[in-house]
Amino acid sequence: MQKLVPVLSIIAAAIAGGVAPAATGAAPVPQATTIARDSGDSLYRRARAYLSEGEYDRAAELFAQVRVKYPKSAAAAQSFYWEAFALSRDGSPTRLRRAVTLLDTQIKEYPSAGTVRTGESRTLATRLKGQLARGGDADMAEAVVESAARAERDAARAERNAQRAAVRGARGNPAPDGARWSPGPPGCKNEEDDDRIEALNALLQMNAEQAMPILKKVLERRDQCSELLRRKAVFLISQKRTDEAADILLKTAKSDPDEETRSQAVFWLSQVSGEKAEEFLLGIIRDSKDEAVQERALFSLSQRKSERAQQAMRDYATRSDVPPQLRERAIFWVGQRRTEENAKFLREAFAKTDNDEVRERILFSLAQMKGMGNDTFILDQAANPKLSIGVRKQALFWASQQGMVSTAQLASIYDKNADLEMREQVVFVLAQRGNKDPGAVDKLLEIAKTEKNADLRKRAIFWLGQSKDPRAAKLLQELIER
Repeated sequence: MQKLVPVLSIIAAAIAGGVAPAATGAAPVPQATTIARDSGDSLYRRARAYLSEGEYDRAAELFAQVRVKYPKSAAAAQSFYWEAFALSRDGSPTRLRRAVTLLDTQIKEYPSAGTVRTGESRTLATRLKGQLARGGDADMAEAVVESAARAERDAARAERNAQRAAVRGARGNPAPDGARWSPGPPGCKNEEDDDRIEALNALLQMNAEQAMPILKKVLERRDQCSELLRRKAVFLISQKRTDEAADILLKTAKSDPDEETRSQAVFWLSQVSGEKAEEFLLGIIRDSKDEAVQERALFSLSQRKSERAQQAMRDYATRSDVPPQLRERAIFWVGQRRTEENAKFLREAFAKTDNDEVRERILFSLAQMKGMGNDTFILDQAANPKLSIGVRKQALFWASQQGMVSTAQLASIYDKNADLEMREQVVFVLAQRGNKDPGAVDKLLEIAKTEKNADLRKRAIFWLGQSKDPRAAKLLQELIER
C-alpha cells in the first residue's frame, strides 16, 4: 500500500514561512519576473509600485485591470500571480480563495508565464491552500494532501529516471533576475543602493542628543529624492520613544508632502505614548477619507491600553460608512484584547452585521477568547439555520479547534444534520482529531461503511487514509480487496 502522509504535517509544511495576514505597513514583496515592455507594461508597473508600498487593495485592482484592458500583453499572464499575492496579504478566507483561483487559472491557462515556469505560482498556491486548510476549509485541506502525494510520486519518478539516464540532469530554465521596484520618485536611487540610507541606519547606534537634530533636518528636506530618507527618518525617530519623538511624528503625520511618509508616521505613533498622539489618531479614524491612513491609525490605536482608545475601536467596527475590510481590521484588533467588554461587543456586532467576512472575523476573534460565554455562542452559530453555510462551517471548525465541542457532539451533529456541506465539515473536523481521538476514527469508520451518500463515504475514506490508526489501514485494505 502506498505510504500516506499525515494531513496535519502536510498542512504545516505547506504554510511554513508562508503568507500571513498583514496588519499594517508594507510587506516584503517577492522579486518580480522581468517582462518585456508592451501595451500593458505601464499599468503593470503602476500596480507593482502600489504593491511595494503596501497598498494591496489598489494593487490588486490594477493587476486585474491589466488583463481586462490588455489581455494579449505579456503583463496579463504575470498579473494573475501578483493580484493573488496582493489579495493574500489581507488574510481573509474569501480573498485567499480568490487568490487560489487566480493562481490555479494562471497555472492551467498560462503555463509559459514566468512565475509558473519558475514554480513561484505553485508554491504560493500551496501555501495559501494550506493557510485556508488551517482555517477550516476541508476542500483546500484535501487539495494540499493530494498535492503532497503528487509531489512524492513526481520525486520518485524523477529518481527512477535519473538512475536510468544519469546524464539527463536538466531541470528547466533558471528564474530570471528580478527587478526591485523602487518606492521612490523616478530617477532617484533605490534604498538598497543609497549610501545616505546607510548613514541614517548608523544613527540607531547614536544617543538621542546626537541623532535627533540630524533626523529633524532630514524631515525638513523637500527635494525630490529625499522621500526615502524622510521615511527612514520617521522609523528611526519612532524608536526613541520620547515626548520629542512623539511631537516630531505628529508634525510629520500632519504636514509632510509625501503621502506615504505621512502614513508611516501615523503607523509609528503606535510606539509613542501621550494624549496628543492619541487625540490625533482618534481624529484620523473619525475624519480621514484615506483608507490606508485609517488602517494604520487603527493599528496604532489598538496598541494603546486606554479605555478611550478601545472604545473608539469598538465604535469604528460598528460604523456602516467605512469599508468592510477596515471594519474587519478593527474587529480583529478588538479581539486581541481579552476582556469581558470586548467579548460582549463582538457577540453583539455579530448579530448586527450581515457581512459574512465580518462574521468570520468575529468568530475567529471570539475563538481566541476562551470562556466568557464565547464557547456556547460559537457552537450556537454552527447550528443557526439563518446563517450562510460558510459561516456555520467556520463556527463548527473554531468550536472544535478550541475544544468547545466533544467528539460525541460532533457525531450527533453529523447524524442530525441534513445539510451535505455541514456533514462534509464534520467529517473534516473529525479527521483533525483522528490520530489523538479513537472516537473520531470510530465515527469516520462508521461513515465510510454505512453512509448512503457516496461523496461523504469517499471523504471519510480519504481522511482515514491519513490516519495512523491500524483500524483505518485495515478498512482500506478490505475496500481494496473487495
